[in-house]
Amino acid sequence: MFTFYILFSAQLDKFYIGYTSNSIADRLKKHNSNHKGFTGRANDWEVVYFEEFLEKTSAMKREKEVKAWKSKSRIMMLINSVK
Repeated sequence: MFTFYILFSAQLDKFYIGYTSNSIADRLKKHNSNHKGFTGRANDWEVVYFEEFLEKTSAMKREKEVKAWKSKSRIMMLINSVK
């Protein structure tokens, strides 16, 4: 199983978009740890949206699609569509 996910940091007021084959909880722990990279700048990341896929290529394709939007409002519409 592969998971496409969107994280949000209130501290940075930013979204992070990714995918993983690990559990989403394990991946979130890594994002909130002290490390180099974009998510290392904050430790308040929370999962605000996710989709599960059977194939890695599908999760990667979804990640690319959403990243290509380059639109905070469109990402927020996606997140709000499931609430």
